[in-house]
Amino acid sequence: MKILYQGFPGAYSHLAAQEVFPEIEVIPCNTFEDCFKLCVENSEYNCIIPVENSIAGRVADTQYLMNKYKLQIFAEHFQLVSHNLIANKNTVLSKIKSVRSHSQAISQCQKIISKYKFSTIIAADTAGSAKYLSENKNVSEAAIASSLAAKIYNLKILKKNIEDETGNVTRFLIMGKKKSQPNYDKKKYITSCIFKVKNKPAALYKCLGGFATNNVNLSKLESFSDKNSFEQYLFICDIYGHIEDPKVQKSLEELGFHTVSLDILGVYEASNFRKIK
Repeated sequence: MKILYQGFPGAYSHLAAQEVFPEIEVIPCNTFEDCFKLCVENSEYNCIIPVENSIAGRVADTQYLMNKYKLQIFAEHFQLVSHNLIANKNTVLSKIKSVRSHSQAISQCQKIISKYKFSTIIAADTAGSAKYLSENKNVSEAAIASSLAAKIYNLKILKKNIEDETGNVTRFLIMGKKKSQPNYDKKKYITSCIFKVKNKPAALYKCLGGFATNNVNLSKLESFSDKNSFEQYLFICDIYGHIEDPKVQKSLEELGFHTVSLDILGVYEASNFRKIK
């Protein structure tokens, strides 16, 4: 098995991959779509993809790729994101005039940016900012990135945990081709699906009715447009429960009556982070 992630070495996706798979080779890809394509072409590859952040919300484009490639989700992981102000080893904090990073990292570290009156430079990603810094040796510029990025690119950490809010967490999905679902037992599970509602009045209301009548909880329901259309929408849904649970089965059967399409993306054990009772 090999694990693909998007970004440069030292990205938070790289950090998450190492935490989940410490003994497995991890491989960087330029784009999310590259990760999906390689997994479809080679069943030995699996990918770890960020889908939502507790502060910034959903990660753009991942929903479309999940629908396009239909990889099977076989695990989830919640990664704590700790931002660090990092710089070249021959500089000090008083020399820093600007800070470079991904737009979300910049927005999540506004307090320190305002305090030191840094100008900001928006870059493609956090680890790429650290790489750029190490190659250009600019003593007046810093980057916001992970501690792993600082280690990989031989930079020093000027300040740790500079995020404005604690508890900044990103949810990752781990996906691959032709993955088998776990046996139904007493563990806590998530069943994920994508469905398209019929273009009729109260269609979504009818789709969700089965979950209410069968007492099945949803942890996520997210919409996105279908092929640039504003007429019909696709929904990603995370359901608490295993697909072989009779209550979940009945809910999905009723859902199927009111949808144009319904695809099960995966059944997997719920992360302990959720603390499901």
